[in-house]
Amino acid sequence: MASVLRGALFALAGLFLLTPAAPALAQRSDCILDNCADRRPPRQGYDRNYDGGRREGGYDRFRDRDRAQPRGASRGGDFDFYVLSLSWSSGFCATGGADKGKAQCDRGAGLGFVVHGLWPQYERGYPSDCGGGPVSSIALEQARGLFPDMGLARYEWRKHGTCSGKSPADYFGDVRRARNMIVIPPQFEHARGDQSMSPQDILRAFGDSNPRLRPGMAAVGCRSGVLQEVRICLSKDLRDFRPCPEVARASCRTRELDVPGPL
Repeated sequence: MASVLRGALFALAGLFLLTPAAPALAQRSDCILDNCADRRPPRQGYDRNYDGGRREGGYDRFRDRDRAQPRGASRGGDFDFYVLSLSWSSGFCATGGADKGKAQCDRGAGLGFVVHGLWPQYERGYPSDCGGGPVSSIALEQARGLFPDMGLARYEWRKHGTCSGKSPADYFGDVRRARNMIVIPPQFEHARGDQSMSPQDILRAFGDSNPRLRPGMAAVGCRSGVLQEVRICLSKDLRDFRPCPEVARASCRTRELDVPGPL
């Protein structure tokens, strides 16, 4: 009897050894053969904090974590929409810009909102530094009157414009088109002195002056309780505003902001 029982146990053990293991369930992150070929590189998080501009001569100044894609990982023209960043000059100058000796901060310049940049954006994250040649003086003429100085125009082309898939002249032409889409609210266009406004007040003012600009399509950037910029999301073809949840979520949450009057 014992020998029969031992034989049955050995047979059962052999059956388990010969039975193939059940395959693991595929995860969403798994890449199977050529199904991965058309995937974009991993997208990085949207830069949330406008840090007042301590890098690159004070221009691209809203990073506390530089989480753009690594150089070479992004392809020009491969993006979902644009973010037009409009810098409030006196706020920029009050929080460090004046220390950089920028012409934007010259007394009597009287600048209000100026173009900081037109940024290709993913639904989550953004491309950066997509490669490209230097900007010619002819192409820079397209940028004249949009940026506070030509150094910023060159920098914005290198960091963001190269990801548009356009030539420098065409990119700066798109910057002008994007800027011309925006009506600056009278509270800012005709500002005479310092004001105090909440981020919601600022977004509401832009919505009143631009009726198609609805909640969830723009954000306010601030630093140390001072208005720095307004970021507005535009369709890739620059025909309309569009929702941008990640950008909108990054909006300043300070209850009241100082809005310094023009210099």
